[in-house]
Formats: sequence, structure tokens, C-alpha cells
Amino acid sequence: MTKIPPRSPVKNGEEIDTLLKFPCEFPIKVMGKAGEDFDLLVAEIVRRHCHDLKEGAVTVRHSSGGKYVSVTVSFTAQSGAQLDGLYTELSRHERVMMVL
Repeated sequence: MTKIPPRSPVKNGEEIDTLLKFPCEFPIKVMGKAGEDFDLLVAEIVRRHCHDLKEGAVTVRHSSGGKYVSVTVSFTAQSGAQLDGLYTELSRHERVMMVL
């Protein structure tokens, strides 16, 4: 039987850097309760980490009951550290329920 080695601590996106080849197109999906400006909030946070969002980069989809919304933002990711920072900021925001 093969023993699986324990995972080493990850720093500043190092593990992500080994899984993805940067720069690359990357879609991030953020879910939260529906509100008239949730998509703008998500886009604003993404812009802090990625300054060159293209037109049409943000798509919005409402749940069937209209209570929740998912916002997908596609952008060119430059590094694992960039993605780590973005995921961290989005996940910590009080209006964000989930980030994929």
C-alpha cells in the first residue's frame, strides 16, 4: 500500500501555480443574496485584483425563486497569489455566501 505524504503548507498561491499555467483565462463564480447592486460589488472587488476586466466579463444569474444570485466574472489571472488574494477578499465579505 502506498502511503500518501502529508500536505505541506501553501504560501501565496504556490500550489495553484503548479496546477495552472499563468497567465490564463479564469472564471470565478460568487453567490449571495439577491440585491440590486450585488453584481457591482463583486465586480468592484475583482477589479481591485484584476485591473483590466473586459466588457462582457460579468454575467449574472438569479435563482428560480429570485432570492439568490450568482455572479460569474471571467478575467485573465496572472498568478496563484492573485487568485488567493481575490478568493480571500470575496470570501470575507459579509454579502458573499460562496465563492467557486
